[in-house]
Amino acid sequence: MPGDYVPILIFAVVAIALSAIAVLVPALLGPRRPNDVKLAPYESGKLPIGPARRRFPIQYFLFAVLFILFDIEVIFLFPWAVVFRDLSPAWVGLVEAGVFVLILLLGLVYVWKKGGLEWD
Repeated sequence: MPGDYVPILIFAVVAIALSAIAVLVPALLGPRRPNDVKLAPYESGKLPIGPARRRFPIQYFLFAVLFILFDIEVIFLFPWAVVFRDLSPAWVGLVEAGVFVLILLLGLVYVWKKGGLEWD
């Protein structure tokens, strides 16, 4: 059984090695000649106006976290939906998925009631 995973392990090692090579070789061998033009923020060829770094409102962060949360929910529910017909007592799998979705929906309702989805 462990021998079945050898191709996956080889693939992962090769992918990580090639990614590391693609990142490290240019960083080590490439020329480094910083000057004022290269260090200036780029605004479509126009002179920069104001600072390049600004703080974003916290609402963007909250929506990003909620998006990731529900995106991960879909990632967890997709394999369950694929094997749903093969589950021995189908109602057990349905109850488990229902509890999972219910917990996430309770979290969403809590955020909604606290005003976390309001854009001030």
